[in-house]
Amino acid sequence: MKGLKPYNIQYVGLKEGTHTFEYTIDKTFFDLFEYDDFNETAVKVALVLVKKSTFMEFNFKIAGSVNVNCDITNEPYDQPVEGNYDLVVKFGQEYNNDFEDILILPYGEFEINVAQYIYELIVLSTPNKRVHPGVEDGTLKSEILEKLKELSIPNKEEQKEDKEETDPRWNSLKKLLTDK
Repeated sequence: MKGLKPYNIQYVGLKEGTHTFEYTIDKTFFDLFEYDDFNETAVKVALVLVKKSTFMEFNFKIAGSVNVNCDITNEPYDQPVEGNYDLVVKFGQEYNNDFEDILILPYGEFEINVAQYIYELIVLSTPNKRVHPGVEDGTLKSEILEKLKELSIPNKEEQKEDKEETDPRWNSLKKLLTDK
């Protein structure tokens, strides 16, 4: 992809030792991957590359926030994200990414694109269930929340009706369960 060129690291010209790269990730980055779960993104990536004679170590650290919609109310909010990921890059006869933390590149390669690793780290750092902080502490006022409360808590009349509809023959069977 053309837009991912800034995430290419040419390691052939780098000296052995530690090298630092910094990236600012915004919504356009995720548009390149056609990922639209985030409304807005403000994430800083600090990448430390330690180049050695036979391999390289990459340490990705992210910190920032992504604006997502709440799974309960669909209200947008900023979800903080942070995480880190370590990757070891070795060299071999052919490309191999079968292992999660080890990447094998062919000997003739001269650069690596780290965009996929940044993308995965940010996406996997967001929680599976996204709940607006106002829902958790009760400060969010929303029509959807009011409707959910109305539908989830049966009123006392409905509870009385449920009790009256119970067939009395079931009561003797329920006693069998509690007599044990």
